[in-house]
Amino acid sequence: MAADLHSQPGPAPDLALRHRLGLLASHLVVALVALVGIGGATRVMEAGLACPDWPLCYGRLLPGRQMNLQVFLEWFHRLDAFVVGVALLVLTGASILWRRRLPAWLPWIAGAALLLVAVQGGLGALTVTQLLAAPLVTAHLTTALVLVALTSALYQRLAMAGRGLAVPPLWWGLLASTALVLVLAQCLLGGSMASQWAADQCFSSGEGCRWLLAHRQVAMPAALAVLALAASTPLLPAGLGQLPALALGSAALVVAQVALGVLTLRLQLEAPLVTIAHQLTAALLVGLLAAVVARCLGRRSARSLLTSEVPSEVVHG
Repeated sequence: MAADLHSQPGPAPDLALRHRLGLLASHLVVALVALVGIGGATRVMEAGLACPDWPLCYGRLLPGRQMNLQVFLEWFHRLDAFVVGVALLVLTGASILWRRRLPAWLPWIAGAALLLVAVQGGLGALTVTQLLAAPLVTAHLTTALVLVALTSALYQRLAMAGRGLAVPPLWWGLLASTALVLVLAQCLLGGSMASQWAADQCFSSGEGCRWLLAHRQVAMPAALAVLALAASTPLLPAGLGQLPALALGSAALVVAQVALGVLTLRLQLEAPLVTIAHQLTAALLVGLLAAVVARCLGRRSARSLLTSEVPSEVVHG
């Protein structure tokens, strides 16, 4: 029995390597979603300038006597960004070092994500030195959401290796891509509105209401696109794995996002936790839709589907 166990062939080296890098990418997605949530908390609690210098905080890696809730939020936000940068550096380095055993697209996508992190760090520094200038704050949030989408898609492509999954129809993939673009546009409007405190000005003095109106107008087609994506899942062929569940999860997040948006306005931004949850849900929605789009890419031939010899258990460990 022992001899038989030792004689059994193990998983293909490239799939095992993809699994490890996919695990790293999945942790990156979580860290980036958390980064967006912490960034939202930093803005809502007006802690963006709690650390007056950059990259240190009061000239130290860990501020001591100055530590309070606002300083902690800004400090932890920077710490999370640093961890993300190191993890992406490892992912990019590994994808280049073992590029012969990995998909050709991986070093390019990982490198693009690493470049975006560098841009994100630069924007973070400028938001402090330029005293939270609205365009910089908006660009900072937008870059973070693009990173969430990119790493989520990267993880999905790595996780799909060797599983022999079917591919949805082209029209459904286009619908998923449209939903993702609309949600990202909605997030961009929301970020612009938040960075200028337009909602607060609208409630207090009647100024800046055009941003609030634009945010609400784009919310409708974005929500309808995601709901249509979920409603059309019964029309999809079998063998798509978790793809229908991801689409249904996106619809649930849209419903929660709309409810949180309405509640935020009814409370006139007086409930910080609701406002933070609104931004966190947006990041989760972007990540989930990017996962759907990634699973729609890369058509495989029928022959490769039939001759796949690696079981799905390899991917799941």
